[in-house]
Amino acid sequence: MFTGLVEMTGTLAGCSGEHLRIRPGRVFADPVFGESVAVNGCCLTLERVLPNGELEFFTMAETLKRTNLGSLKKGDPVNMERALKAGARLGGHIVSGHIDGTGEVLDFHRRPDGDYELKISLSEELAPEVVAKGSIAIDGVSLTVVEVGDGYFTVHLIPVTRDETALVQRSKGAAVNLETDVLAKYVRRQLEYMQKSPKSEITMDTLREAGFL
Repeated sequence: MFTGLVEMTGTLAGCSGEHLRIRPGRVFADPVFGESVAVNGCCLTLERVLPNGELEFFTMAETLKRTNLGSLKKGDPVNMERALKAGARLGGHIVSGHIDGTGEVLDFHRRPDGDYELKISLSEELAPEVVAKGSIAIDGVSLTVVEVGDGYFTVHLIPVTRDETALVQRSKGAAVNLETDVLAKYVRRQLEYMQKSPKSEITMDTLREAGFL
């Protein structure tokens, strides 16, 4: 599990088959073989640390196809976060590192009120799980949804997010990884199940007659 609070940025150092090499922007202290690291929000397993400090991860074909990791070019910036430690503060929101889909950067500008607004396309599939004032992870960054419209949503970026993550380097048309709030997924699943299930014939009178009430 992660929090969506990016610890550092890195750059893609190389890609060989299903292996990605990332050069962290800061010292990656005490790396552990097999540990989970979110790269652009994707939970990846650390396979080895190269002598030059680069980190190598294995990425399945499915991951490369369904996230923006497969379209990265050498030198592209990525967001990085190590897994949450038990007992640590949950400063962002619960992020699993399982990407639900990608969105396209539609616009990034400074509003008249001074806020920096990022506008992202939103597919019909994910739209039911995105609500204003709810949480969403964009390339692994925990953010609060400001507005949800027809085929898009917006978030505002505070100075720390602009300075310490790679989001501001996503130009118009760039693909970003999206992970919706885990609570929204379960609520949606339960509602879908209830709609598909046959209506129960058990009523309050049935329970009363059976002696349960």
